[in-house]
Amino acid sequence: MTHLFDVDSVVLDIEGTTSATGFVVDVLYPYSRARFAALLAERSEEPEVARAVAQVRELLGEPDADAVRIEKALNAWLDEDRKATPLKTLQGIVWAEGFARGDLTSHFFPDVVPALRRWHAAGVRLHVYSSGSVAAQRAWFRSSPEGDLLPLVDGLYDTENAGPKQSPESYRAIADALGAADPGRLLFLSDRPGELDAAREAGWLTVGVRRPGEPYYEQGVGSHLQAGVFDDITIARSTT
Repeated sequence: MTHLFDVDSVVLDIEGTTSATGFVVDVLYPYSRARFAALLAERSEEPEVARAVAQVRELLGEPDADAVRIEKALNAWLDEDRKATPLKTLQGIVWAEGFARGDLTSHFFPDVVPALRRWHAAGVRLHVYSSGSVAAQRAWFRSSPEGDLLPLVDGLYDTENAGPKQSPESYRAIADALGAADPGRLLFLSDRPGELDAAREAGWLTVGVRRPGEPYYEQGVGSHLQAGVFDDITIARSTT
């Protein structure tokens, strides 16, 4: 079944929606795990790294935690798949460098990039909202198998500049940032029911993306419209 929307903007989740969760867990997580120690040892004075380290200490309640303790906490959060902002910040730094060096190439499901190109050509603004940091998102879209997709994307949001993904306030903050007077002109695509619920509570339109093999496939998307592929979603933008 195809769903038709007349919206101004589409906001995209990444894991399980545009891209395989398995790629992130099996490729990117080990890549960052292997490089956290060097990052903490060699670049601790850089403002972004120092801020993330301070956030880790705050979350641990250990203001004097050293680099070894910080690394241990990061790896434990990786094992838990915890969406901790400082973890995502430090992962983003490592991944961005890996993408820039050519060590990494991002993953997109086959139906995604053609749909993004169609929607962008139709005048729909595309944005990303992911638990991964803005730096990681930027590197992800810039280093796709089909080349640099970043020109298709108007804005990037994460848990630091927008807030937790299961909080309606985060979606209200994004709507404000987009200058959206009517949140009903915004469409959010995600595989996670809690995120979809939060977006709908903020007045957004929602579609749950259900892809076989993804972690939330069996759980379903509750009362939200659902799509198996982006081809199930037709998006236009009225000019009146």
